[in-house]
Amino acid sequence: MEMREKLEQLERQTLAPYASFSSASRGREHACAPCRMRTEFQRDRDRIVHCAAFRKLEFKTQVYVIHEGDYYRTRLTHTMEVAQIARTMARSLRLNSDLTEAVALAHDMGHTPFGHSGETALHRLMAGHGGFEHNRQGLRIVECLEQRYREFPGLNLTWEVREGIAKHSTSYDVPSLDRFDPMLAPTLEGQLVDVADEIAFNHHDLDDALKLGILSRHDLEEVPWLAEICREVGAGGLSAEREFDQYDRCRLIGALIDAAVRDALEQTEQNIRELGIETLEDVRQHGKRLVDFSEETSGRNRVLRSFLMRHVYRHPNVMAMTSKAERFIESLFHVYCRTPQMLPARYQTLGETEGLERAVADYISGMTDRYCLEEYKRMFLP
Repeated sequence: MEMREKLEQLERQTLAPYASFSSASRGREHACAPCRMRTEFQRDRDRIVHCAAFRKLEFKTQVYVIHEGDYYRTRLTHTMEVAQIARTMARSLRLNSDLTEAVALAHDMGHTPFGHSGETALHRLMAGHGGFEHNRQGLRIVECLEQRYREFPGLNLTWEVREGIAKHSTSYDVPSLDRFDPMLAPTLEGQLVDVADEIAFNHHDLDDALKLGILSRHDLEEVPWLAEICREVGAGGLSAEREFDQYDRCRLIGALIDAAVRDALEQTEQNIRELGIETLEDVRQHGKRLVDFSEETSGRNRVLRSFLMRHVYRHPNVMAMTSKAERFIESLFHVYCRTPQMLPARYQTLGETEGLERAVADYISGMTDRYCLEEYKRMFLP
């Protein structure tokens, strides 16, 4: 028996009946022989890790641009943190951790340089040309833009991984539901990534803001339950005169993530039990997402997002970079549209077949922060 067959057998023995089994995958758009050593979802995970778009995430903004310092999270480190949280949760729920990890690693590959400000700019510029949304772009990357095989474009991922990318949904993301059975719920593995993403960006953006000095421990008094957790973990004590040190901050963020993960696991298990979910088909037919937080934690998450929006995402330093980023991208977009000969040959060809504006959006969204800045300087500075 080959290693792949042993792994598939292990899935059948250990995973919950409502999990996604690699041997039952709907397959790939382009037929290819199975790997002897890996399941289909393991193969997808490895293809994602080795592709160019994944590597570029190292130099794409999460919240703070690279010149702020080399400690703060990038889109790549955020992606790795989401994958770690999601993988842990999948194993606890007896879901397919390989599918979960593949979706988690791919979920942000469609992001532009400079984070959500770049996406906002491109969406505005692409009005009338199909718009721009990073989930759709992530799907476009793995289906069309990546070049690794002579026989076909893209990475030729399984249907389930591509569905997870297309239906990725959090408070900041709107899923692309025009394909992949839009009336059906995604797999539990895909839903898990959504929750892990929310856990990661809420708490790690808080961590970075404390480290950068945008937030102080006194600011946390505005959120009573945050203040309470500070006291529980002994993070300096809100009455203390000193600021957080790195140990206080790590204890606080660790406690917050641990509480959110435990809550989501307990609520998800309760949902599955109370709704009588027994098969993957039950998951897909149920209208409500089954992987979720309790009402109490959902409310806390809304309060935390509002707090971060006021104190972090709309902080003058962040807003200044947001304004600059939108100007960089808008200027480059108009230059390339006026003079498409300045695009690399591949994107000129793409413009002839799929429209110039779409090709320009593909090119700009694939840039790292650093490359975008260099292109802007080359175009507009003496």
